[in-house]
Amino acid sequence: MKIRLSGPIEHDSIVNGYGLRAVVWTQGCPIHCKGCQNPETWAFDGGLEVDIEEVKDELRGLKGQSGLTFCGGEPSFQAKACTEIAKWAKEELGWNIWSFSGYTYEDLKAQGGDAWEFVKTLDALIDGPFILAERDLTLKFRGSRNQRLLHLKNGEITDIE
Repeated sequence: MKIRLSGPIEHDSIVNGYGLRAVVWTQGCPIHCKGCQNPETWAFDGGLEVDIEEVKDELRGLKGQSGLTFCGGEPSFQAKACTEIAKWAKEELGWNIWSFSGYTYEDLKAQGGDAWEFVKTLDALIDGPFILAERDLTLKFRGSRNQRLLHLKNGEITDIE
């Protein structure tokens, strides 16, 4: 199975979730939020297609990480590959799994299918589109006030920050 990445896996990130994290930057997003920090990730044919076994090999070689975050682009558009990587990282590496999404939790749940299966692997979801008029640099891990940091267990919300 392949995944389309917008760039290399980021190591040692502390801005995309609690703890020292690896970040997988997915390619492709139809939302196109005004003021998006990653507009280069919008094109579905951009980036680089990589076998997920290569992603796992790179993640396996990292030292000191406690978690993995999926950013984009929109990870839910590659939900099947993200789910496989997330389950592997949780089981094999003992990492917690976060994702950003321009869709709300409720939208992803209603969509069902692969997108919902991906959400069920997550320990946290930062949901909702970035809204430039609601930009707030004081928020942890979020860019605008409409976005939520949802803590999850098996897809169910356990806490909201």
